[in-house]
Amino acid sequence: MNSPVPFPAKLATPHRGVNPDAPPLSPDERELARWQELLAQAGRELAEPLTAALERVATLTTTGRIDRAGLRTLLDEVDRARQAGIWCQQISRLASGRVRQSHERVHLTNTVQSVLAHRARELQARGIHIVQSLQEVEVQVDASMLHGLLNAVVEWWLSCAQGLVDVRIDQGRWSDNASLVCQFQHRSPDLPQNKEAPHNPALDSMSWHLLEQTARTLGVAQHREIESSQARLTLEFPRTVNVLAVAPGADTPDASFADSINSKPLAGCHVLVVAARRDVRGLVRESMKSMGLVVDFVNTVADAVEFCDAGLPHGIVFESSLKTPRFMQMVASIRQEVPEFVFIELLDDGHTFEISSISPTGMARVGHAAVATSLPSALVYELTRIM
Repeated sequence: MNSPVPFPAKLATPHRGVNPDAPPLSPDERELARWQELLAQAGRELAEPLTAALERVATLTTTGRIDRAGLRTLLDEVDRARQAGIWCQQISRLASGRVRQSHERVHLTNTVQSVLAHRARELQARGIHIVQSLQEVEVQVDASMLHGLLNAVVEWWLSCAQGLVDVRIDQGRWSDNASLVCQFQHRSPDLPQNKEAPHNPALDSMSWHLLEQTARTLGVAQHREIESSQARLTLEFPRTVNVLAVAPGADTPDASFADSINSKPLAGCHVLVVAARRDVRGLVRESMKSMGLVVDFVNTVADAVEFCDAGLPHGIVFESSLKTPRFMQMVASIRQEVPEFVFIELLDDGHTFEISSISPTGMARVGHAAVATSLPSALVYELTRIM
């Protein structure tokens, strides 16, 4: 695999439509311009797929027919609009200033590697290959929001990166703090350049705005540098643990400081819950609400298969009644790719609690009456043994 092309020492970040002779904008004017750009982008990313979907539905109404490929395209168009809407909601929530954060000691390097491993299939499907050079670094940050920030970075890559993405964690680039640096080609250098829009419009997609707002909310400084075919993003973490520990005059960590290994060992892990019954979904949601997990719920095996085809979670919790031949076929397919993948079966009744190593099915099992007390323990044991 070839190494990425060395990045130029100085880059000019293009600003489309800006008069270089105009006086600089005030902070309020820059913030207003940022939100105007975001609203315009949201409108485009909602309108474009919905317009295409509407045209497809109009054709279906006229002809009364649609083939499998057309249906797949229609679903993709609606899903693109849905994703843009979800990102808008996330940006609004982050910008509200009401997001509660905890200060936890998080191993940045391990978290980056975990997110990259989790999103590997999506990246490979887009022809994106990752080259890693990661120093061992710990930072003090909200673990769940860090996971969200790193996933937003991956979403941004998926929208605009081509070929290799060079990912580095180091210290001393901008300051003594840890920095996560990613560099990639966003368009072919052989393509003719448009002077009015010298960089790829996908660089300013909603995924970029989500990344930017998440970093702002976390207090992570971000520096983006773009030239005609290359882009580089640097995320600087102001509370690097080892720097805080040795820097003269550094603040002493709070007495209530909690190491994420002890307080929320699974913070940021992704779990899919497959449950048809509302009461089961509610019970599971309540039992996991304080664990810092990223949790998705689906009602059917078919939905679970479709979900996993798009990208594997770290583990699957499922109702025993849904353990059909189709479900077991999905299990076999996943375990062929990830032999130690975590499955936790929820039995219809009883106080059963069995870890996978002693369960006759090779899956952890938790009885209905024990979900509140034993499901968190099962998740911690099963997920930490493979991470």
